[in-house]
Amino acid sequence: MFNRILVAIDGSKMSEKALRAALDIAKERYSKICVIHVEKNLKISEGMPNATIDLLYKEQNNESEDLLKHAVSLAEREGIEIEVQSVMGEPAIQIVKKAEEGNYQMIVMGSRGLGNLKGLMLGSVSQKVSQLSHCPVLIIK
Repeated sequence: MFNRILVAIDGSKMSEKALRAALDIAKERYSKICVIHVEKNLKISEGMPNATIDLLYKEQNNESEDLLKHAVSLAEREGIEIEVQSVMGEPAIQIVKKAEEGNYQMIVMGSRGLGNLKGLMLGSVSQKVSQLSHCPVLIIK
């Protein structure tokens, strides 16, 4: 059980704790993990210059790459097989979709991420994932 674990990261302290917990579980159970980072759709103002838009996308892409490289580095040090993926969209939906498509047996994520106040009032990503997921969700505090 739990041979395939999906870990959602966003750069928050809680997602770092979730990643480390998932690595501990994977090491203990000889599991494979996949780390997913969901980039939110950028809000582009009408009339914004193309150069500015390109810069925003480049910065977002660089942040995602850095997060995923960090995850790979930690996994490799522990000798754990890892796959990484960056997708764009609504985080909870993308995480659940990846878990279903990849037939993952567990999702590990932090209890709170980098979301804004609006996100807290409407329900957190972890709460949505736990409601929509086909598999167990381990939420790390």
